[in-house]
Amino acid sequence: MDANPLWQRYQDLLCDTGELGITLDISRVPFGDEFLPSMEQPMQEAYDAMAGLEAGEIANPDEGRMVGHYWLRNASLAPTDEIGKDIAKTLKSIKQFAKKVHEADIAPQKAKKFTDILQVGIGGSALGPQLVADCLGTSKDKMRVHFLDNTDPDGIARILRDLKSKLKSTLVLVVSKSGGTPETRNGMLETEAAYKKAGLKFGKHAAAITGEASKLDTYAKKHKWLKRFPMWDWVGGRTSVMSAVGLLPAPVTATACLPNVSPAFLYADSVSSMPLRVSGVPPDLETTSTSVLLSLPFKPRSVRAMPSGSVLSRKWTRISSLLVPKQSATSCGPSAEPPMPTSSRSVKRSAPGGLISLL
Repeated sequence: MDANPLWQRYQDLLCDTGELGITLDISRVPFGDEFLPSMEQPMQEAYDAMAGLEAGEIANPDEGRMVGHYWLRNASLAPTDEIGKDIAKTLKSIKQFAKKVHEADIAPQKAKKFTDILQVGIGGSALGPQLVADCLGTSKDKMRVHFLDNTDPDGIARILRDLKSKLKSTLVLVVSKSGGTPETRNGMLETEAAYKKAGLKFGKHAAAITGEASKLDTYAKKHKWLKRFPMWDWVGGRTSVMSAVGLLPAPVTATACLPNVSPAFLYADSVSSMPLRVSGVPPDLETTSTSVLLSLPFKPRSVRAMPSGSVLSRKWTRISSLLVPKQSATSCGPSAEPPMPTSSRSVKRSAPGGLISLL
């Protein structure tokens, strides 16, 4: 392909999301002119299925469950008022609990305040919070977080040994949606035994994140744990990071600290009431989340030129509203004259937010 057709293809297929600061170049993906028209019907069918999913249709027929982890980012999208209110209520409860822990209104049995967190869970009950902690945790965090995420005896012993001198000031979060996961229960029992050996009441240092009336919920209630937070059956473990599973132990994150961010990030209206590990963050910090964009179907035609009621236009408008405080002008095609690609395998970074060429 010579320079002129390549330049024209680049202009035709460049997608600029405006205020989001993301420019996506798919001109180097080797598909022909017939590809987009041939994919129109399958994509519309996919959008219809997506609309049903988001409206609360049963997506797991074997267990009769909805799939709605994205409602956690914006409760107004929930299919019922009850679900939306439950999300908001839990969010408020998380903030209140975190604030009381930071201010020592909720304090351990034999220490002035909690200094560390031990999260006991496996799979999705640990991986999301671990990712956030590893990527975004800093030395300025108010609390240090540790994870007990498997049943390896040596691993459990090592974590508890490292925490031995701090056990009296460690808050334990036990996470299990079903409340009966054997690996999580084993970790909880070993941790509980360590507290007992140290002369500490485990219930004075523990909180549960689990399904209502689950075995764990019942156990925590019986033994008078500090707090019990809900985990709904429509949230999968691997997508639970925006629930109490991830929000309660969350370290400072770009999306979690913005006082002026979209309501999509429901926990972000006040730096002073962030979850447990939050420390001070400049109020003018700006960020953009790309995770939702990465799941978008391939449709590099101008959204502006599409009918306002079209499925793609509606979906893009909704997705944009999740990511920025005010709806951004979104377009595909060149909004400015970007640099001429010089190689069929080049990567440019001159557009706002960075220009990404898919090789």
